[in-house]
Amino acid sequence: MVRRTYEADAEYIEMAKDLDDLVKDKRRGWRANPAKARRRQRRYKKRLTHELLRRNPLDQN
Repeated sequence: MVRRTYEADAEYIEMAKDLDDLVKDKRRGWRANPAKARRRQRRYKKRLTHELLRRNPLDQN
């Protein structure tokens, strides 16, 4: 079974394409329909993006 995606995995992201490779939904086949699987993937990506911004805030100058 695929390992679930966690916020701590943000340390492995160097480029934007790494986000797509890193985000895995271990229950993808169990979702009620494909739309719910896509929604879950968006949430995983959003959580990781938020964690990246929290760890490395953008320069406000």
